[in-house]
Amino acid sequence: MNARKQKGWIQKDVVEKLSDEFDISITESYYGMIEQSVRTPSLDVALSISELFDMEPSKIFLNTNTTFSCVELQC
Repeated sequence: MNARKQKGWIQKDVVEKLSDEFDISITESYYGMIEQSVRTPSLDVALSISELFDMEPSKIFLNTNTTFSCVELQC
């Protein structure tokens, strides 16, 4: 995650900050999977990560390479 690297943090730093500041308990491994888009975080974890980096959730978690139309989602 560029935001993490820009702050000079390693994944362990993010996990510790989530625990200390937001009472969110996740492992470094799980956080790494979130960064790699292998796992989707729960809403409270996603919002906490967004707040930690002072970014909108969509800027962090929305995959702009993939778009879905209402038809594809059967709206």
